[in-house]
Parts: sequence; C-alpha cells; structure tokens
Amino acid sequence: MPHSQHPFQTLTPSFIMDAVESQGFRCDCRTSALNSYENRVYQVGIEEGQPLIAKFYRPGRWSDQQIVEEHDFTLELTEHELPVVAPWRNASGETLFHFGGFRFALYPRQGGHAPEFDNDQNLLILGRMLGRIHSIGALRPFRERPSLDSGTFGYQSVALIAERFIPAEYRESYQAVTAQLLQGIDEIMAGASLRYIRAHGDCHAGNILWRDGAPHFVDFDDARMAPAVQDLWMMLSGERPRQLAQLAQLVKGYGEFCDFSPAELRAVEALRALRMLHYSAWLASRWEDPIFPSTFPWFNTTRYWGEHILQLREQLAALEEPALELP
Repeated sequence: MPHSQHPFQTLTPSFIMDAVESQGFRCDCRTSALNSYENRVYQVGIEEGQPLIAKFYRPGRWSDQQIVEEHDFTLELTEHELPVVAPWRNASGETLFHFGGFRFALYPRQGGHAPEFDNDQNLLILGRMLGRIHSIGALRPFRERPSLDSGTFGYQSVALIAERFIPAEYRESYQAVTAQLLQGIDEIMAGASLRYIRAHGDCHAGNILWRDGAPHFVDFDDARMAPAVQDLWMMLSGERPRQLAQLAQLVKGYGEFCDFSPAELRAVEALRALRMLHYSAWLASRWEDPIFPSTFPWFNTTRYWGEHILQLREQLAALEEPALELP
C-alpha cells in the first residue's frame, strides 16, 4: 500500500461484499455509501432479504472491548423495547467482526427522517424516550468507554490545534481565549452537581430517525459516561424563550421515566464550548483522511481560524449568562 493511501481507500465494493458474506449472507452486488466521516458506512443489498447496513470502524479509534461495550448497551436498550437500532448478532452472539484488517458490524436498515424540534409533541415523545434510555443507562457504568470531560474534549483539543494548526498570527489570540474558556468550563463543571451515566453522547437530529410517529435512535459510536443533559441540550435551538419552551417539553416527557436534576442546566454552555473545541480538533486529527479536505474545504483556512476565535469569544460570554431554568 502506498504510504499516502488512507486505509479506508481499500474499502472497494468487492471488499465490502466479501466482508458481509463472511458472516453467511449472500450479497446481490448492490452497495451504496452512506453519509459517514468518522467511520465508513454502506448499504448492502442481500439476496432474498432486506438490505443490511455495514459499518467499518476507523482503525485505532476504539478498542474491540470499547466497541463491544457500545453494542451491548444498545442491545440492552432493545431488550427493554426501546427504539434503538442495535447491531446484528450471529449464532454465537457476536456483534463485532474482523475481515481483511478491518473491524465491522452489521445493522438492519432503518428508514425515517429527522425529528422536528419545533414540534412540542415530538419533543415530549423524545423526552420520554430519553428518560427511558437514561433510566437504563444509570443502572451501571461503562467499564471500557471514556467519560466526557474537559481533559479529552477541551485541553487535548486545544493542545492539538495550538501545536499543529493555528496560524502564527492567530496563536496568541487563540491561546488567550481558550485558556479563559477552559477555566470557565472547569469551574462550571465542578459546580454543576453532575451525575454521569451511560449516555448516547451525540444526540443531534442526524442521529434520530423519525418514523410512524416515533423516534429511532441510531449511531451510539460516541456513547460514553456523560451527564444526562448532554443528550438534551443539542435539541434546543433559537433564542432563549424558544429554548426554554423546548426544554420544558423535553423535561416533562423525560420526568415520566427518569428524574432530571435542574442543576445540570448550568453545564449546558460549558458542554457546548467543549463540543466546539472538540469539533475543530476532530477535523484536524482526521485531515489525512482524503474525505475530510474534500468535504470540509473551509477548514484550516485563515478565514476559518479568525471566525473560530470570534465564536469562542462569543461562547466565553455565553458562559457568563444565567443558566436555563425550568418553569
């Protein structure tokens, strides 16, 4: 393999079908790539059956044990009849498979569309489902998967950008604003009375499929120990009055199945700040993957870094704003 070739470039249609057929299926030669950047995901046609979704994991990101722990969590949720898309199990009960140097999992195809976060009834239903998910997630901790914290999402992200990516003319400004931001995040997270549970971790509209009046939660790849509010705040949008109305509906449904601590709302802007820092570092750390420069051509430009620093300054101001409150 040439040094410049990324491992994912070896995932040809024939390789993908061979991997799926290694688990006893017969492919009908139809494969199509689905939107996925961290991993590679394909819909694969199956003879005499519904298509399967084949997910090939990015080498080096998770250990086998961490992937299996995620799978076990989703299977535990489906055993409680929750609308979660869990991986297929073979006759031996295995969900993680190896083929040609890759690790992969197979999933049933799940159709649907993104939820409408401006629909109060949808928010109520989403809150109920998250309450049920979190009631199971709180029963025991992850043993292998990490926690969402300022060390990995914040300090490590800032170090990567400052060392290898930030242009010289922006380095001083970047280091100044991120130092203030990280200090504010640490103070908020320490004082917010957070209880960490097994959570989805990346619960945005793209990971929720709405079908037949109900949500189906997909892609638990970022599942980790996190406060409950991590799975709620990404559903809030708009100005403060609208966010308060959305939050009221979510928590109303959530509270039917799991207690929610209003003290966690203090952490919303800190969690948003960590996501902003981590997102830039994620793009930076994946820049050698050819799909990233072609998909995110605006990243790592002088304009991008100037706008990013401005957004971080605005987020620093947001940390000082009063926290959202339940009515």
